[in-house]
Amino acid sequence: MNRELTVQQAGVVVAVRGSVVDMRFDGTLPAIYTLLRAGDGGRVAIEVLSQRDARHVRGIALTPTQGLARGMPVEDTGGPLQAPVGKPILSRMLDVFGNTIDREPALTGVQWRSVHSQPPPLVRRSTKSEVFETGIKAIDVLTPLERGGKAGLFGGAGVGKTVLLTEMIHNMIGHQEGVSIFCGIGERSREGEELYHEMKAAGVLPHMVMIFAQMNEPPGARFRVGHAALTMAEYFRDDEHRDVLLLVDNIFRFIQAGSEVSGLMGQMPSRLGYQPTMGTELAALEERIANTDSGAITAIQAVYVPADDFTDPAAVHTFSHLSASIVLSRKRASEGLFPAIDPLQSSSKMVTPGIVGERHYALAQAIRRTLAQYAELKDIIAMLGLEQLSPDDRKVVARARRLERFLTQPFFTTEQFTGLAGKLVSLKDALDGCERILGDEFKDLPESALYMIGAVDEATAKAKGKAKPQAASQPANEEAHALDDA
Repeated sequence: MNRELTVQQAGVVVAVRGSVVDMRFDGTLPAIYTLLRAGDGGRVAIEVLSQRDARHVRGIALTPTQGLARGMPVEDTGGPLQAPVGKPILSRMLDVFGNTIDREPALTGVQWRSVHSQPPPLVRRSTKSEVFETGIKAIDVLTPLERGGKAGLFGGAGVGKTVLLTEMIHNMIGHQEGVSIFCGIGERSREGEELYHEMKAAGVLPHMVMIFAQMNEPPGARFRVGHAALTMAEYFRDDEHRDVLLLVDNIFRFIQAGSEVSGLMGQMPSRLGYQPTMGTELAALEERIANTDSGAITAIQAVYVPADDFTDPAAVHTFSHLSASIVLSRKRASEGLFPAIDPLQSSSKMVTPGIVGERHYALAQAIRRTLAQYAELKDIIAMLGLEQLSPDDRKVVARARRLERFLTQPFFTTEQFTGLAGKLVSLKDALDGCERILGDEFKDLPESALYMIGAVDEATAKAKGKAKPQAASQPANEEAHALDDA
């Protein structure tokens, strides 16, 4: 791109209000989304968002504006904000401008592309719904992800969101030869650093790109980092024909940054103070995540729900784009049932007979029904004890507890902490295991034999190898011994 300046492309700052900068150009006005440079050495990057009249433009600063004053010269770069693409970005940690932030040398041998691009046209999109296998039993059986779809990951701190994301990255890279891109929108710098070291220790960094706009950066940078990440993802999908796993943490902070930008630009707020253009802005980002004839971008997005209010406009607009919702439960995490996915609150649009098949659909429904019945019986067990249940109800409880334990799984990325070898379980093995548990095939085995295993056949070997299971090998629960005897 030609970055040389002409006389018409030189402007001057006329007003600075926080992150909003007004500038005057005596020649041709820069187009919307053009990147301008001002301040000492062009250190302040400004994106044009509106042309106010024949001579003035208003832009939002993507970097802090300290030191910027009226009368300072403005340089027009001649194009929009650009993101680096190419193989050299793999294993790197970048900011919204494509600068490296991992204390390694700067990028070389990369192409630069505009972060603003249109979603793929309908004629290029794949009309076939395919399941994206993760190798994680609880997800593949109950909430299968869509290849080229968008899944929401809901959960508080400490319930295993990052571990689950890390495991998906590991499985994606090791078994699908794909690329993973982690986009941190409004991330704490501590979280970003921890994740970088975790990925490095797990050995998944060489097939991964990390891009961050930290919490302390201006709203303009946080608003654009998602577009930069998608530009990188589109390169791997369209140019290298590889499947991409895009992890976004947190999509709510993208909406929040857009709201800040809208307020700074003086737009009239909409419902609950959100920007009037929220639906359009979110759709412009989400619609670029798609399954095409050359590859697929599959997105998993952490979603923060303000005050647990699912009617909040941010949550409503985000939900409309998702094809699966994975809810992590603190209660399950406290019982040691990892991954702590709540099977009754999680859902997926893929669980229909036409997509996953009749057998998978029937099994998923039977598992949910069994677990729902167990949830209803828990109060009776707590008050009156297991002995007061009917024989049929006891069988339901025994099946549900074995299913809960079978849906746990040792992860590759936690081997160094748990001492358990990670397991990748195919969908076929996961479905077979659930079917056999529902058929009471393992009713004589202790529940602990099904805890933290891969395929269900491992349970028999585990039970034989441990005539007396260790206390640490199953979740702490006061009913466990009574149910083992039942």
